[in-house]
Amino acid sequence: MIDIKWIRTNPELVKENIKKKFQDEKLALVDEVVELDKKYRETKTACDGLRSQRKSISKKIGGLMAQGKKDEAEAVKAEVADLGKQLEENEALESELEGKIREIMLVIPNFIDESVPIGKNDDENVEVERFGEPFVPDFPVPYHVDIMEKLGGIDIDSARKTSGNGFYYLCGDVARLHSSILAYARDFMINKGFKYYIPPFMIRSNVVTGVMSFAEMEGMMYKIEGEDLYLIGTSEHSMIGKFIDTIVPEQKLPQCLTSYSPCFRKEVGAHGIEERGVYRIHQFEKQEMIVVCKPEESMHWFKKMYEYTVEFFRTLDIPVRTLECCSGDLADLKVKSLDVEAWSPRQKKYFEVGSCSNLGDAQARRLGIRVKAEDGSKYFAHTLNNTVVAPPRMLIAFLENNLNEDGSIRIPEALQRYMFTDKIEVEKN
Repeated sequence: MIDIKWIRTNPELVKENIKKKFQDEKLALVDEVVELDKKYRETKTACDGLRSQRKSISKKIGGLMAQGKKDEAEAVKAEVADLGKQLEENEALESELEGKIREIMLVIPNFIDESVPIGKNDDENVEVERFGEPFVPDFPVPYHVDIMEKLGGIDIDSARKTSGNGFYYLCGDVARLHSSILAYARDFMINKGFKYYIPPFMIRSNVVTGVMSFAEMEGMMYKIEGEDLYLIGTSEHSMIGKFIDTIVPEQKLPQCLTSYSPCFRKEVGAHGIEERGVYRIHQFEKQEMIVVCKPEESMHWFKKMYEYTVEFFRTLDIPVRTLECCSGDLADLKVKSLDVEAWSPRQKKYFEVGSCSNLGDAQARRLGIRVKAEDGSKYFAHTLNNTVVAPPRMLIAFLENNLNEDGSIRIPEALQRYMFTDKIEVEKN
């Protein structure tokens, strides 16, 4: 959510930003907010005037009663009551206008950074850099589920019976590999100076609307029936929500946090839940990194954060590339975003395994996350989030890039102390 002052003073700049995101249907909202904001401020001024007038007149009542001027006092009481009725009506209008303004402001997109490439959708995202040599072995690389099944590590048929499509059982060495990768990711980020958290896996609606757009919420979040609670789609939701309505002393910034959680997603409007695969699913686990910092430091942390993900994947011998998201592919709250994509030897292309986002002060403004400077002034913090690793999607890249011709899986040195072996063997019948 942008500052209302931008719409008051630079509505054309706000409209230009909307055009860069190819959301022309929202242009009319700017003029609507300008008009509503004008009425809101007029109503607020009227309310302040009525309160002051009522207070001033009310003071006369005691003096008139003391002088025995009961009739005059009663007349003043009636005048105060009339002012009270006017105030009540104006306060109701003020509240109504405030609600309408916030509702619209929540769907007007955040200002994108000037470095963001302009494009309509993810087809126009821009490759930034590659790390590691993409490699295709001289033997066929099977589909990831076939690799897992040969290792005795997955049961999708049983999950389909218990839960439907988009779920799975991991088992044996593949389940151990999954847990080991998460444990390594946790320790990797702790060694980078991030504090480890396990957050709540459910959050209230005011936190949901504080961390994401309505469109994202509808397409992602599972609602708990009869409760003001939603299952989180990523631990970023809980971790940013942790700071709701707080004032953080400037000297305590940046706040660098890394969190583990299961994640739950409806995947509405996605390319579809696979009947046989673990790329797009309803439930998975993830290690996330979150930074809350001063505005002037957010781009520094943006670069640092995605570099950590690149470094993590390279320690597991997985080639990756970074891809800058274009304006039309950015969610409304984001200032800038970059995807990390891993190489798939089977598909001979890269696919997304993580996303790093700078949200500027949008989440902080929605949730009331402020910073207190040394001079006593207050301002909104900047918030950032990035995926460290999200198995089982990451398992696809890991298994394909560490596959041996006999179907066994090589375990890179960085992971051996978690797996207690340098290889996963094919399960014998």
